[in-house]
Amino acid sequence: MKQQIIDGADFAELARKHSACPSGAQGGELGSFGPGMMVREFDEVVFSAPLNEVQGPVKTAFGFHLLEVTSRD
Repeated sequence: MKQQIIDGADFAELARKHSACPSGAQGGELGSFGPGMMVREFDEVVFSAPLNEVQGPVKTAFGFHLLEVTSRD
């Protein structure tokens, strides 16, 4: 799926179709959160990755995730 997104597929559409995470229904949107509010593996990527680039897969206790940071407050 990561390559599909890189090739131009819509992240939100793929999340709605394939994600087992409750956020999948919202296109994978997790909203805004600060350091320490999510699992460590998320923090390591979310607060250092370039904006608008798909990261991952990131392994957490909840499974594997593709992440795309679209903004930082």
